[in-house]
Amino acid sequence: MNTANENKLTSNKDKRILSLIAVLSVVIPVVVAVLFFMPKAHTPGIDVSYLPGFHAILNSLTAITLVIGYVNVKKGNTKAHRAAMLTAFGLSAIFLVSYVTYHFLGQRTVYGGDGILKYIYYFILLTHIVLAVVIVPLVLLSVYFGITNQLKRHRRISKWTFPTWLYVAITGVLVYILISPYYA
Repeated sequence: MNTANENKLTSNKDKRILSLIAVLSVVIPVVVAVLFFMPKAHTPGIDVSYLPGFHAILNSLTAITLVIGYVNVKKGNTKAHRAAMLTAFGLSAIFLVSYVTYHFLGQRTVYGGDGILKYIYYFILLTHIVLAVVIVPLVLLSVYFGITNQLKRHRRISKWTFPTWLYVAITGVLVYILISPYYA
């Protein structure tokens, strides 16, 4: 197969994957928002009260693996970088499934603090939510370009993905710490 045909096949494959990434980048935040605001079904026997703590653990581990991946790529250790970033991706995927499960089955918790801490909490929460939506396509594109060895495109998008993803992971833990006294 000549190079022109290989490039065309890669380009067609890229178009399909990039279209899928675009769809997921819209569908995932919409599904999360719908589940968050949807009335909760009564589900006797299903206890999801432990999930917010689990989410904080997943976010902490994601932040750690992101930093490990960043340090390794700066050292030129691409194998360790790839392993760390795919681990961060896997942890985030587990988080997403668990988060959707929690918001489908669990009760909504309202922040009960006041004073300056209330404003800090809502600032962190708002930026966390907005950037959690933004991070979906960034992560999917970064992972796709990385695993398909499109390194120029990977580097270009990852310079935005890494700090945004790290911020979302860290603020996810902070949101949990700040609201945890108000869980029922």
